[in-house]
Amino acid sequence: MNLSNLYVRVVRLLMLSLIGLTFLACTPKPSFKNIDITGSKTFGTDFSLLHPDGKVRTLADFKGKTVVMFFGYTQCPDVCPTTLTEMQQVMALLGPQADKVQVLFVTVDPGRDSASILKQYVSAFDSRFLGLRPADEAALEKITKDFKIYYKKVPGTSPGSYTMDHTAGSYAFDPEGHLRLCIKHAQGAETLAQDLKELLK
Repeated sequence: MNLSNLYVRVVRLLMLSLIGLTFLACTPKPSFKNIDITGSKTFGTDFSLLHPDGKVRTLADFKGKTVVMFFGYTQCPDVCPTTLTEMQQVMALLGPQADKVQVLFVTVDPGRDSASILKQYVSAFDSRFLGLRPADEAALEKITKDFKIYYKKVPGTSPGSYTMDHTAGSYAFDPEGHLRLCIKHAQGAETLAQDLKELLK
């Protein structure tokens, strides 16, 4: 190859690189209503939880879908049913795109939330929603620590009864399995649906 041909090839490569950089610079950054935590290293990036059928599920099982993960418990009097009802409304707003969204309800009360109870509770809101359980107390501590979830058992008025204080927010992963959003509680279905549409683009 002579110097003239080499020069032409180098110029072409430089032009292609510049075109690529221009394209990237013109690609608009998603405008989320919720808290954008894309690229954060302070939160968990995966999980290992039990499906009601007894199989272990990880984030990789849901690749290709936007995953919304919420922590709660089935006897929760307010935050949990409010969140799941809102997600039910979000799915309706998404229409056909809802099939590309997986809602995961992770219990912080595995002692009372058996596999069958979780399945019945979560599917009452939407048959596509999944209830997942930590395998044991150590697994519960790990996932809540990984995702910075607060939970605490609060004794009730009668012996043996209790409620669970817990974080009310949710998380959203994009279809590639990257953690993208920290979702605020009770913001309205329209706002959340808009953010999930951005993740599905």
